[in-house]
Amino acid sequence: MTNSPYDRDLERNPANFQPLTPITFLERAADVFPERVAIAHGQLRRNYRDFYARSLRLASALEKAGLGRGDTVSVMLANTPAMLECHYAVPMMGAVLNTLNTRLDASILAFTLDHAETKALIVDREFSDVIREALSLAKAKPVIIDYSDPEYDGPGERLGSVEYEKFLSSGDADYQWSPPGDEWDAISLNYTSGTTGDPKGVVYHHRGAYLTALGNVLTGDMGRHPVYLWTLPMFHCNGWCFPWSISVNAGTHVCLRQVRASHIYELMAEHGVTHLCGAPIVMSTLLNATESEKKPLKRAARFFTAAAPPPQAVLAGMKAAGFEVTHLYGLTETYGPAAVNEWHEDWDALDGGAQAQMKARQGVRYLVLENLDVIDPDSMQPVPRDGATMGEVMFRGNVVMKGYLKNKSASEKAFHGGWFHSGDLGVRHPDGYIQLKDRSKDIIISGGENISSIEVEDALFRHPKVRAAAVVAAPDDKWGETPCAFVELKDGEQASAEELIDWTRQHLAHFKCPRHVVFCELPKTSTGKIRKYVLRERAREIWPASATTASL
Repeated sequence: MTNSPYDRDLERNPANFQPLTPITFLERAADVFPERVAIAHGQLRRNYRDFYARSLRLASALEKAGLGRGDTVSVMLANTPAMLECHYAVPMMGAVLNTLNTRLDASILAFTLDHAETKALIVDREFSDVIREALSLAKAKPVIIDYSDPEYDGPGERLGSVEYEKFLSSGDADYQWSPPGDEWDAISLNYTSGTTGDPKGVVYHHRGAYLTALGNVLTGDMGRHPVYLWTLPMFHCNGWCFPWSISVNAGTHVCLRQVRASHIYELMAEHGVTHLCGAPIVMSTLLNATESEKKPLKRAARFFTAAAPPPQAVLAGMKAAGFEVTHLYGLTETYGPAAVNEWHEDWDALDGGAQAQMKARQGVRYLVLENLDVIDPDSMQPVPRDGATMGEVMFRGNVVMKGYLKNKSASEKAFHGGWFHSGDLGVRHPDGYIQLKDRSKDIIISGGENISSIEVEDALFRHPKVRAAAVVAAPDDKWGETPCAFVELKDGEQASAEELIDWTRQHLAHFKCPRHVVFCELPKTSTGKIRKYVLRERAREIWPASATTASL
């Protein structure tokens, strides 16, 4: 203990210290810009005054229903106004928001409801069938609140005894919400994909959500009143925290139930969209739209993409279509994006290929992240900044999760050595920018040589007939493993395995080229990521085979 004067009689008190929470962003927007349109959904236009008032009513109604601090409220909702209200209302009354993946099957949803100890469940009518089955499998018996979106006209039925609007109306619009007692308090619960066992529950805190929301605004240059189109599922990492980001500058949420090219272009033209997010598959959807589906954009739009690096052809196509692409990187455990490919103006002078190489790098830490590095997981020392030595990408800072819910051993393993271990393998370039080479489980070791599946996929993506590609390891008696490519061709195109293998040999060392090519529709998650674990299983099933091509 020092005897510094700065340590005496300068204690924290309510006047000089308040816990950070993103709820204050909505409160401020409603106070400063009450008439500003906050939500657009079909014919609905809801201003910030009503957005805030409805969130208060929902928080009050949940509290009246017996929920309190630390209780879990699960929601099975599309990108709708109700989903946005839940992002504020649930933490307003101290509960924890659990957004369920709308593409999951009943057994995984049942596991999630039980593991989260869900006390209330808000269900969009579209998903009533799978939720009914999940509830029959689950031990949890939550209060069911049914939501019927006027923009949805498909099948579905009510499961509970109260409808969302009626439930909301039972709340008090003058409800006095309180900030969390501690900014470390949980704000939301997001489950990982569970590809190698039961999903893990990733717990976010108010401080991390607040900082990530601000980080998005700064990274995305989201100036006064941005217009954000919801092409990214809000159930995925709480929509990368953008439900909270948009309130910072009193922007407009343009809701979207389904990612369809025609509807996206219509909404962009109608609302003058400035920002949107999504996996590379969303970019492909936009670029593959017919000329009749495309609409001229009122302004250039910022498109944030994560997952695999966008192929050069996709980047060029997006630029020509009026989109400015920013490459982000992160994980569920880092609130979504925590690294960004910060673009340097002098890179604009590079040719298309060189620009694409720079764009493919995951980049540097978010402004709100304290540390990002590529580290040898054995020695826990940073690898050389040579762009070649591989290590594991690790994070440290306030936008890293609290840990995994009720899974102490997994949390301890993830935080070993005082860093969050991403499981991603990468290199660090001399300028400090990181670049992913593979997931640790996706690296292909052939004859003792490490082969990056991303590098092989990038070579395949460059072929003009290829829509998408994924490369995994297939067993090989001689080499141990060898690359196997799963390829999805563009509509109307045909190609042979030999043609694609010869193409990769023009761009890669021969030992990196795929020995097998499988033509099929690639299995994808609800957020557009390719399910490589499924492809690894398929590769094992079809191996050994004498031919170099297969169809599934």
